[in-house]
Amino acid sequence: METFIDVLVMLAATAASGAAVRFVPIPLPLIQILLGALLAWPIGMHVRLEPELFLVLFIPPLLFFDGWRIPKREFNRDIKPILTLAFGLVIFTVVGAGYLIHWLIPALPLPVAFALAAALSPTDAVAVAGITGRIRMPPRLMHILEGEALLNDASGLVAMRVAVAAALTGHFSFVQASGSFFIVAVGGLAVGVATAWLLERVIRILTRSTHDTASAQILMTLLIPFAAYLVAEHATFSGILAASAAGIFMSYQELRTATPGSVRTQGAALLGMLQFTLNGVIFVLLGLQIPTIMVQAPEISRAVGLESSWELFGITAIITLALIGIRFVWVWMSMLVTLYRRRGVATSRPPLKVVVASAFAGVRGAVTLAAILTLPFVMSDGSSFPGRNLAIFIAASVILASLLLASLSLPLLLKDLELPADAPAVEEEKAARVGIAEAAVGRLEKLGERGDRNAEALASVMALYRERLDDEADVAEADQERERLAAEREIRLVALQAELRQLYRLRRENRIGDEVFRKLQRELDQTESSIRTRAASAH
Repeated sequence: METFIDVLVMLAATAASGAAVRFVPIPLPLIQILLGALLAWPIGMHVRLEPELFLVLFIPPLLFFDGWRIPKREFNRDIKPILTLAFGLVIFTVVGAGYLIHWLIPALPLPVAFALAAALSPTDAVAVAGITGRIRMPPRLMHILEGEALLNDASGLVAMRVAVAAALTGHFSFVQASGSFFIVAVGGLAVGVATAWLLERVIRILTRSTHDTASAQILMTLLIPFAAYLVAEHATFSGILAASAAGIFMSYQELRTATPGSVRTQGAALLGMLQFTLNGVIFVLLGLQIPTIMVQAPEISRAVGLESSWELFGITAIITLALIGIRFVWVWMSMLVTLYRRRGVATSRPPLKVVVASAFAGVRGAVTLAAILTLPFVMSDGSSFPGRNLAIFIAASVILASLLLASLSLPLLLKDLELPADAPAVEEEKAARVGIAEAAVGRLEKLGERGDRNAEALASVMALYRERLDDEADVAEADQERERLAAEREIRLVALQAELRQLYRLRRENRIGDEVFRKLQRELDQTESSIRTRAASAH
C-alpha cells in the first residue's frame, strides 16, 4: 500500500508541475525536481529505487516514443552532425571526462570513472525543450539535438556497459571492447526492428476483425518497446538500441499502414500523456534523492579521501564545466570540418554563438539518472562496488548543474540566433493542402462519373473542396433532409480517405516534412472523428 501511495503522490506532483509551469517562470524539469525535493524534505517522503526495474520501466518507452516522433526528413538531412555528436562526442566524453574524473578522485578506479563518464554522456532533448519553452529554439538546432539525444542514449549506455564489465572483471582490452560495442549495438538494432516488425503484424491480425480496435491496438503497441528491450537484453545485445530502433521502425511503418483515424487520435493523446508522465516522474524522483544525497555528502567525501563536502562540490562543478568545455571543443571542430569545401577551403568560421548554445544545450537528464542507478551494488567477489554512491552523487549534481546553467544561458544565447533556414514549412503546408484537396475532388469526380444516386450531396461536398481550392468564403452548412445529410457524411468520409492517401504519398516522397504531415494528419483525423460523432448522434 505504501508503494501505491508513493506512486500516486509522484503522479500528482508531475501533474501539478504541468499546471505550475504556466504561472512560474521556471523550466518544467526544475519545477519537477523542486517538487520532489519538497516531498523528501520537509515532508519526509522516501522512495527506494530498484535500478534494473527503474531502467526497464522508464527508458524503453521514452526512447521508443522519441524514435517514433523523430522528424525523419530532418534527421536524414542532418545525419552527419547528429552522428558526430551521438557517437564521436560520446567517445570523446568518455575518454576525456573519464581520465579527468580519475585524476580529480584517484580513489575512484579508472573503469568506474569511465562508467560514470559514459553515464554522463547522453543528453536530454526533452529537458532542453522544457527549458526553452518560452523562447524560440531554432528548428534546425532542435532537430539536431533531438537526433543526438535519441542515438547518444544508446551509445552512452553501451559504453557504460563495457566500462562496468571492465570494472567487474578487472580486465579491459580496447580491441575486445570495440568488438563488443559493435556486436551489442548491431544486435540491438536488429532485434529492435525484428521485434517491432513481428509485433506490428501480430497486432494487425488480432485487430483486423474487431469492431473497436483503438484501445486494443494502442495497448499492444505500448508493449513493443518493452518486448524489444527484454528480448535484446536476454540475447546480451543492447536493449536501449532495440527500443530506439523499434520506435524508428514504427515511425516509418506508420507511412505504409492504413491505421484508422480513431486509433491515431487516441494513440497520439495517450503517447503524449505517457511521455510527459514518465519524464516528469523521473525528475520528481531525482528531487526525492537530493536531501539524501546532501546528507551523505560528508560520508561520501571521506570514503574517497576528500577533506570536506565542499571539496566534493568543487569537483562536481569542475566536471560539469569540463563536460560543457568538451562539448564546445567537439562542436567547434566538427562544424569547422563540415564548413570546408572539397577543395579544402573554409567558407566561413563556425558562428561562435551557435557553438556556445550547442554546448550549453547538452543538458543531462532522465537517461543519465537511470543509467547511474543501474551500477551494481557488489563486485564479482561479493565486495561492494567501488564508488557507487560517489558516482550517483556526481551524476545527480551534474544533472542539476547542467539544468541550471542551461536555464540561465540558453534564453540569452538563443535570442536572435539564426541558423541556416529549414525547408519553407509554410509553403509546404499550402502546397500540401492544395494537393490533398485536389485528390479529394478527383475521388468525388469519379463517384459522379459512375452516376452516384446521391447527386445533391455529392455536389455539396465537391463545392466545399472547390471553395477551399479557390480560397473563397466558408461553405454554409447544409440544412437539407436527414437522408441527404447521411449521404453527405458518407461522401465526406470517402473524400477524407482520398486526402489521407495523398498526404501519406506526399510524406513518403519527402515533399513535406513530419511537422506539416502530423499537423494535417491531425486535422483530418479530427474532421473524421467529428463526422462519425455526428453520424452516431443522428441514429
